[in-house]
Amino acid sequence: MALKIGMIGTNFISDDFCEAASQVSGAELYAIYSRKQETGGAFAAKHGIPRVYTDYDEFLDSGLDAVYVASPNSAHCSQTLKALNRKKHVLCEKVIAVNEREVLSMIDSARENNVILLEAMRPDFDPAYDLIEKNLPRIGKLRRASFEFCQYSSRYDSFREGVIQNAFDPALGNAAVMDIGVYCIHSLVRLFGAPKNVKAISTKLSNGFDGSGIVLMEYDDMTAEAVYSKIAVSVTPSVLQGEDGSIIIDYISKPESISLRLREGSRDTLAGGRTEKLPYTPVKNNMTFEIQEFLRLVENKEVDHKYLKYSLDTIRILDEVKRQAGIRF
Repeated sequence: MALKIGMIGTNFISDDFCEAASQVSGAELYAIYSRKQETGGAFAAKHGIPRVYTDYDEFLDSGLDAVYVASPNSAHCSQTLKALNRKKHVLCEKVIAVNEREVLSMIDSARENNVILLEAMRPDFDPAYDLIEKNLPRIGKLRRASFEFCQYSSRYDSFREGVIQNAFDPALGNAAVMDIGVYCIHSLVRLFGAPKNVKAISTKLSNGFDGSGIVLMEYDDMTAEAVYSKIAVSVTPSVLQGEDGSIIIDYISKPESISLRLREGSRDTLAGGRTEKLPYTPVKNNMTFEIQEFLRLVENKEVDHKYLKYSLDTIRILDEVKRQAGIRF
């Protein structure tokens, strides 16, 4: 029997979700909730969703099994808690909530109601990261990781013209570190766990919005950095540097190319200094992997899964970043 999924949010990420869900067996796009009937109706017609609601209680009582939350960050916790307390499974877009207190309340509610709570963090589920982990021993003792995600936002054009859209409004719990920097931080946590120290620097816009920044993460025998921006674009890949070589990742949230470069003198079969492209075939929309895992967790009733720790460790780092950098919502 298909899992009936109700959706909150009609932005571009919701379009991507619908496209991905259509490719996953066992997922049914059942309903859409929107504050405006016209917006919800247009989105439903576009994706063949049969039910549109403007009342959240009616939406939750419509017969759906699970909710995909893609509203502004500031609404994630309240909407998720209400769904969990109605015994609905929840797949919540990143960042899962705006602080540790909210995340803990969401995890507690999922446990109390025996339902699945999962953060829709793409790198957690993309096979590319399994491939990266598998090849880490080939580069020897890891000494440095630099994960970079700098993507100029189309909405920044409006900001520069004096129009502040939701994506650049800190009142909605938005910040570049919460929007795209989190991909870097969360992926580092997934690979290496929580760091022992964090140092953060932020570049703010005129309205106090965190536009770009750097987060340094200290581990026992290596350092890691998360470099992020919504106001500039970067052509620099992400790199894992070991004593015997490096792994190079082209795009941190949706890897399309992963390469291994060994230093000269390595005992590997590769000639010194030559680059090998690791055997990974990317998919057009890697949200399919998170939906597949969500369905698996629901089917197996794995309420206490490993991804909750990744989300909790990440939000604790984000809270410290906000504290140090003076990022306020």
